[in-house]
Amino acid sequence: MSFHIEVITVLLNGLQQGAIYILLAVGLSIILGTLKFVNFAHGALYLIGTYAGLLLALEINLTSGLLQEWGYGQIGLDLGYIPALLLVPLVVFVVGLAMERWVVEPFKNRPDTDQILVTFGLAIVVQEVFRIFFGSSSLPFSQPAWAEGAPQVPFLVQIPISSWRYYVILITAVLVAIVYLLVEFTDFGLIVRAGTRDPEMVELLGIRLSRPYIVVFGIGAALAGVAGVVGGPLNPVNPTIGNDILVPAFLTVVIGGVGSIAGATLGGVIFGLTYAILVATFSSWAQVGLYAIAAVILLVRPQGLLGEAEVAP
Repeated sequence: MSFHIEVITVLLNGLQQGAIYILLAVGLSIILGTLKFVNFAHGALYLIGTYAGLLLALEINLTSGLLQEWGYGQIGLDLGYIPALLLVPLVVFVVGLAMERWVVEPFKNRPDTDQILVTFGLAIVVQEVFRIFFGSSSLPFSQPAWAEGAPQVPFLVQIPISSWRYYVILITAVLVAIVYLLVEFTDFGLIVRAGTRDPEMVELLGIRLSRPYIVVFGIGAALAGVAGVVGGPLNPVNPTIGNDILVPAFLTVVIGGVGSIAGATLGGVIFGLTYAILVATFSSWAQVGLYAIAAVILLVRPQGLLGEAEVAP
């Protein structure tokens, strides 16, 4: 493999990994920026999305867990990836609505520490429930047959990377664009942004913010679900994946700027490329590199790359 192809391959791997971070970070960012709620259960939504996508798209064999003990060694609807991509966001959206109503709402005006404790506790509960029913072993989440090989583009150098990674980047770009347009150029987005800046005034105008806020939380949850479906075939699927990806997702939000969709996108690209480059060069330093680059950025710009500096009252 030539040096140029190796460089392009690393960059594409970085963009694909960054796309997963972006989907999670955009959801986290709009929730944190709008509701001012620290959701440490966002990784659990990713976990739910991954397993829901796996069970909808494929038929799998369980080797451990309560379901296997009950005689459900083979499980899954085997509907394919397109139905999974369409249905999983709806499922996780509904889960997000329920979570906002029964977890977020009672703790919305509580200290950040209370929010962190209750959502992190919820994430641990979800992780253990999946461990009990599906076992601790990693489950195979194969890529769709139509996206396994490298794309064949006439007259261009073929990069030895599966088409699925291109689809991950494309799906992420489309969804982020849709969310950005929704927030920036619709009446719904105007209400959400106004409520973020001055909720009391918006309420005085007769607009109930609880309704758009619950939808915002549902949208953020749905994005985490999509991240689980598209990221499932690229990483091992086991009950710990939600908490494993939570810290990088939060760091992506912080370095990009809380509440900024563009910032979350930029942060995801930076993290993805950094991780891919370090894996290809100094693999043992890959995780450390993410924390190091986050520390440097926050030392220079505490509000994040595209975040707004807070104005003291």
